Amino acid sequence: MTRILVTGGLGFIGSHTVVELQNRGYEVVIIDNLSNTTLEVLHNIKAITGIQPIFINIDLRNQKEVNTFFNEHAIDGVIHFAAYKAVGESVSKPLAYYQNNLNSLVYLLQELTERGIGNFIFSSSCTVYGQADELPITEKAPIKPAESPYGYSKQAGEIIIKDTCKAVGLNAIALRYFNPIGAHPSIKIGELPLGVPQNLIPYITQTAAGIRKELSVFGNDYPTEDGTAIRDYIHVVDLAKAHTAALRRLIEKKNKENFEVFNIGTGKGSSVLEVIKAFEKVTKKPLNYKIVGKREGDVTAAYADTSMANRELNWKTEISLETALKSAWQWQQAQKKS
Repeated sequence: MTRILVTGGLGFIGSHTVVELQNRGYEVVIIDNLSNTTLEVLHNIKAITGIQPIFINIDLRNQKEVNTFFNEHAIDGVIHFAAYKAVGESVSKPLAYYQNNLNSLVYLLQELTERGIGNFIFSSSCTVYGQADELPITEKAPIKPAESPYGYSKQAGEIIIKDTCKAVGLNAIALRYFNPIGAHPSIKIGELPLGVPQNLIPYITQTAAGIRKELSVFGNDYPTEDGTAIRDYIHVVDLAKAHTAALRRLIEKKNKENFEVFNIGTGKGSSVLEVIKAFEKVTKKPLNYKIVGKREGDVTAAYADTSMANRELNWKTEISLETALKSAWQWQQAQKKS
């Protein structure tokens, strides 16, 4: 059985990817330091799949612990999610983001290269494009100055991986994804940030549930139809399936280059106000929101051209924005009852 290490595997995207991997017959080992999740996610993964993955509590910033892990566990490939990921927070805590997101990546790659482990999938981001000149964004769009330390950490991460692939023959795929939302259809796993949410959808659901007094809409004077920022919102299960498709490409040696990148989104942009209206429509829950100033680090609009991923990975999105929002609300309600 092919054994895959998933770092950050108890996080939002990581946990959904673990489910998809197990559903496809992979053996999964999870590393997570529980900085933004709980052990309950591990039990819920088992409830969905019938299999509890191996779990090790390691902080990837500790090089000695990373080395010990690889000495004790044989791995066939890695999907690397573990990273800080809030754009706004990265502006106020740049050093924490660079240390966490880059040191952990370097330590992982050092172990892979020393042991000849050749399959690596990197959780990248559309933030590497900065504010793109043309929409939708293709993989050939120039990598412009990032708008945040988070974005820079993903740009640097890709460069580190690309250079490693060139030097030692590692095979890697960076998935540049847009805005993951929603919850697993079982409603057993979903997005549950510890503390104040940094992303739009959990803030919407917590506002609807009465946990937050109101939702802040950051800016209404962007050069868009309704003045609010536009993003490409992809259901997390669709995103998880893109990871299994990318992994299959590497394992079956169908990659055309040592280092490949793919945009993972729906190909459709939705403004913040459009998302709010869609949520209100599918849930019949009115949202209390107010317009506030723009947030540093945010771009005006970003949505993907996914044609290359559709073609090369034999993958495409299947779940609508409305279904994704409904699942996010069902997940939020389940938390309230538990």
